[in-house]
Amino acid sequence: MEKQVLYSATKPTGNLTLGNYLGAIKNWIKLQDEYTCYFCIANLHSHTIELSADFVKTRTLEQLAMFLACGLDPKKSIIYVQSMVPEHTELSWLLNCTTMMGEASRMTQYKDKVAKGATSLTTALFTYPVLMAADILLYNTNIVPVGEDQVQHVELCRDIATRFNHRFGDTFVIPKAVVPTVGARIKGLIDPTSKMGKSDDDPNNVIYLHDTDEEITKKIKRAVTDSLNNIAFDEQNQPGVSNLLTIISACEGTPIEQLVDELKGRGYGVLKSRTAEAVIRTIAPIREKYNYYMAHQSELLNIASEGAKKAEEVARKTMLRAKQNMGLL
Repeated sequence: MEKQVLYSATKPTGNLTLGNYLGAIKNWIKLQDEYTCYFCIANLHSHTIELSADFVKTRTLEQLAMFLACGLDPKKSIIYVQSMVPEHTELSWLLNCTTMMGEASRMTQYKDKVAKGATSLTTALFTYPVLMAADILLYNTNIVPVGEDQVQHVELCRDIATRFNHRFGDTFVIPKAVVPTVGARIKGLIDPTSKMGKSDDDPNNVIYLHDTDEEITKKIKRAVTDSLNNIAFDEQNQPGVSNLLTIISACEGTPIEQLVDELKGRGYGVLKSRTAEAVIRTIAPIREKYNYYMAHQSELLNIASEGAKKAEEVARKTMLRAKQNMGLL
């Protein structure tokens, strides 16, 4: 049987974190053997807000290097940079022609900014969900693994594709959003009630995948726990302790119940030391490979170029089919 197509894209606007790795990327590595996978660095989406050219270029290369360092394999998957495949923007215009204003205005990011009184909004912020639909539809995608906050965008993509197919004939595969049930939900070190985000304002709240061993140890020592001095997995009453247990479990593969038994009565200092050791063992080989790729950027660019060629082979066929069905010469 032909493998189903999986598509996933991330914006290069923040450094990837331990949460990104344990919650998503680690699972992507397994999915490479089960699906035909497209992993896209969505740098066009970066410019929905005001960012410098140098910032976007640097973060794009860093994210590509980190994808490879984490274990995404260009021999198994198609790993590419969005701007290197022009069909993304071309198809976006065609989809704009079948997207309703009301649909776009209901998208969360635009709606929230308007509700907060923001005035300096670009048309890109309004229409980026249509570009996201183009990203997905170009590759005959079957499934799109997303967080719950992104399901809305995949639903819009489905609506646009269904309307296009109805109006112009069978053109696009209708994708399905999948919210992964696997993958650890890693929270912040200082605020263990919210997820560890790559755009967090407080670097002490986040462990980045390029952090040194010393930075990791220092951040975990500062992690918020509580005054109960009791090692138990209780996310409501002991979110900080529970988060550290989750991190160890996700890094080592040790069940949380076993960790609680091993660490019970040993104090938060021991818990934090065990957490730091587990994180360092996980991140050290990733950081080493990342540093290699960043020191060999010509090799990095060759991988990006090869990935873009493979992606464009498929994207060009989809684009041609869409233009022919719309009567475009």
